[in-house]
Amino acid sequence: MVEGLEMTCFQIISNVGAARSSYIEGIQKAKAGDFDGARKCIEEGQKLFLVGHEVHFELIQKEAQGVEVGGSLILVHAEDQLMSAESFKIIAEEMIASYERIIELENKLENK
Repeated sequence: MVEGLEMTCFQIISNVGAARSSYIEGIQKAKAGDFDGARKCIEEGQKLFLVGHEVHFELIQKEAQGVEVGGSLILVHAEDQLMSAESFKIIAEEMIASYERIIELENKLENK
């Protein structure tokens, strides 16, 4: 089971790590004024996050059904990465909206 659990954890870590990177890229695109690109990064990140979340949810379901899942440092890391990616998504969405407002206001000031 340990090998299976490790593989499952790496699936979570890989997908949510890629999601977090996509969210950060979205923030960078928004800062540069590419809001369509920023939204695409958030959408792509969400797809990756959901894969990791589904794998994590399967572990929780197994444990709820009485199946011994086991615990390890790698599982704790996987869960930490999952929560970190979720937090980054929230922050990225807020920052993209803020950059939109900033650039819109800057454009209005320049056109006066």
